[in-house]
Amino acid sequence: MLRGVRGAITVEQNDREQILSRTAELLTELVNSNNIKTEDIGAVIFASTPDLPAAFPAAAARRIGWDSVPLFGTQEIDNPDGVPLCIRVLILLNTDAPQAAIQHAYLYGAARLRPDLATQE
Repeated sequence: MLRGVRGAITVEQNDREQILSRTAELLTELVNSNNIKTEDIGAVIFASTPDLPAAFPAAAARRIGWDSVPLFGTQEIDNPDGVPLCIRVLILLNTDAPQAAIQHAYLYGAARLRPDLATQE
């Protein structure tokens, strides 16, 4: 069965290292809270706000060893009601876990997007 595991995280500035380290932090949180094995990942979609051109967030997945996982990156539309300096991720996961068991993560300023699913502030 295919499930979507969602998450988002913010950074303080358009800085390559911060984008990559925060994205890795988000991925690690999602992996740990859902017991994700790399071989169960079908694909991962990354989206960043237009104010983050310094790095491709998907590069963080390669840094943590996701060499065989299909990755796709995109840029969100410039939305005046959106959360700035934000990176979102959608992991397409092959799992037998029921939808209700999936743990999503919204970290730092991204908690504004889904306060009901925020895991930390």
